[in-house]
Amino acid sequence: MSRPGPSLTRGDLSADPIEQFARWFEEAAADPRIVFAEAVCLSTLGPDETPEARMVLLKDFDDRGFVFYTNVESEKARSIVAHPRAGMTFYWQPLGRQVRIRGAVEKVSPHEADGYFASRPRGSRIGAWASDQSRELESRAALEERVAALEERYAGREVPRPPHWSGFRLIAEAIEFWQEGQARLHDRFAYRRDGAGGWIRRRLYP
Repeated sequence: MSRPGPSLTRGDLSADPIEQFARWFEEAAADPRIVFAEAVCLSTLGPDETPEARMVLLKDFDDRGFVFYTNVESEKARSIVAHPRAGMTFYWQPLGRQVRIRGAVEKVSPHEADGYFASRPRGSRIGAWASDQSRELESRAALEERVAALEERYAGREVPRPPHWSGFRLIAEAIEFWQEGQARLHDRFAYRRDGAGGWIRRRLYP
């Protein structure tokens, strides 16, 4: 279990929430108790307006937003197309920290998607072709047969990015930093975009 540390003050935080996220993310990634600092719960509103959530991996972030990749025919991608807004929740339990982000979502450029896809292990690139993500699968054997056929098809050559595979960028409009406190008196600071492109920061009750 995490142990509450010193209270989080306004002076501890950067005025820029992207810079602050980078600090916390770097600390989480360096902590040996945290296996996947990049694991994040992505929340969307499904086509039938039912809330949906699942874990994905953050692959990049900067002032433009927070990027993850997926099959664009998956349930999560269809949800985003129907309702192009989403939320992300990071929880780094050993550090007693949580970050919540919400905003609009857009697809990354083909150039960005190509670049990241080329950096993936070969097996993952084959898998992107083999999986009809979120659709019914007859058996594990059927999936393995598809993988074997694709490995034969691309033997000795590069595996290109499938047309059904790309990335999405969540453009942050609001970011909240939460740090565990004694007696559940946690520290919460919320940042929200102002009309001039900057950020307004407020402390919230736990």
